[in-house]
Amino acid sequence: MTEDFWQRLLALHYVYPKPLNRLNRLMIDDPELEKLYRRKPFEIAALMEISLAQANQLKTAYAEALTIPFKDLYEKHKITPVSFHHPNYPVSLLDLIDPPAILYAKGRIELLLSPEKIAVIGSRNASHYSQKAINAILPPLVEQQCLIVSGLAKGADAMAHATAIELGGQTIAVTGSGFLHPYPKENAGLHSIIEEKYLSITEYPPYMQPKRWNFPMRNRIISGLSQGILVTEAKAKSGTLSTVEHALDHGKDIFAVPGDIFSALSEGPHKLIAEGAKPVWKGSQILEEYRLLRAEK
Repeated sequence: MTEDFWQRLLALHYVYPKPLNRLNRLMIDDPELEKLYRRKPFEIAALMEISLAQANQLKTAYAEALTIPFKDLYEKHKITPVSFHHPNYPVSLLDLIDPPAILYAKGRIELLLSPEKIAVIGSRNASHYSQKAINAILPPLVEQQCLIVSGLAKGADAMAHATAIELGGQTIAVTGSGFLHPYPKENAGLHSIIEEKYLSITEYPPYMQPKRWNFPMRNRIISGLSQGILVTEAKAKSGTLSTVEHALDHGKDIFAVPGDIFSALSEGPHKLIAEGAKPVWKGSQILEEYRLLRAEK
């Protein structure tokens, strides 16, 4: 990637932070975005399926963003943009219908290439049962060099990251906002540790604040990075299960922790088990599942 193309891509994504399938519309006949600043607004509107007013706004904002020294700006904040061209960009993300065009990263970007990744997710209101389950299941996974992926939300996500760190393992946090607006504030200390010693990533430019609709989009990256998904506690209708839906769409393995039949937070895992997810209560069960899958291949 040339420096000029890198600047143009960063400028476009800064003002139009959309997935690769959207940005590709501008690159089909212009792979290095050399023509974008010359395109007529009506042409941009037709290619992107947006209004003429939006196209005018995009072109104006893009022209202004081209003057921003992104390389220096991101270095100052210790942010590494990992585009779909980057050697550390996970190939598995390209299987998504809407892969992130750029991952903004803080920490050790080599962790993106870790071959064994398991996502651990669950309710933001997870009970102590989730922590007990995570304590029981994660040690064998970490011992076998499985990297733990989660979304840094309150509850089960934070438990998964913190436990992986305590066990001496590796973890990746996938967040739903830009680095200038860390979320949630309750996890600020944990987030700082992950940024400094492990890896935190987001598809949103640094200025992006956490918005409700960012998190379902974040969930597809958690799924796309991981070989399998472990669900601890979740209600039958929850954001946790949207991650599972993404995983099922791409043939990922689903593991669920059986729970108290009288708890609403067991409804999600029990529903998944009824639909074919593997019930687990020991990390060795997940490892054994992968041994069988490798043997079949």
